[in-house]
Parts: sequence; C-alpha cells; structure tokens
Amino acid sequence: MAIDTRGETADKPSGEKKTRTSPALFYRQVVNELRKVIWPTRKDLITYTTVVLIFVLIMVGIVYGLDTALGWAVLKVFGGA
Repeated sequence: MAIDTRGETADKPSGEKKTRTSPALFYRQVVNELRKVIWPTRKDLITYTTVVLIFVLIMVGIVYGLDTALGWAVLKVFGGA
C-alpha cells in the first residue's frame, strides 16, 4: 500500500492547484525516508562489491573474446592485411 508523503499537498483533491513544498519540509521528508533505509553491513558491502567486480571482469573477458574472434573472422572473410 502506497502512502502519500507530499506534506500539506497530499490532502488536496487533484483538481486544486498544489502548493510548492518548502525546503524545510522537503529536508524533513528526506531525513524521514533515510531513517527507513536498511543500510548494508561492512561484510555485505564487501560481498556485493566483490560480486560486482567479478561479474564486470567476466563480462569484459566475454566482450574482448567476441571482439577478437569477430575481428579475426572479418579479416579472414574480407581479406584484410
């Protein structure tokens, strides 16, 4: 279930003109949302970073291999130097 957190403008019907949110209200809403975040632990962060780096290295290897193979094939087919 979604909760409308737009401050004073949340209660107004959609037909009425909405007022701008003040910077102070915006800041309070941002702080309130950041309190809801479940921040990763150091162990989780290291694990996620390691997984991403390994995945990126594997993808770089695949792209490099395909690029080399296709480049070689193009040179063989079209008779490059």
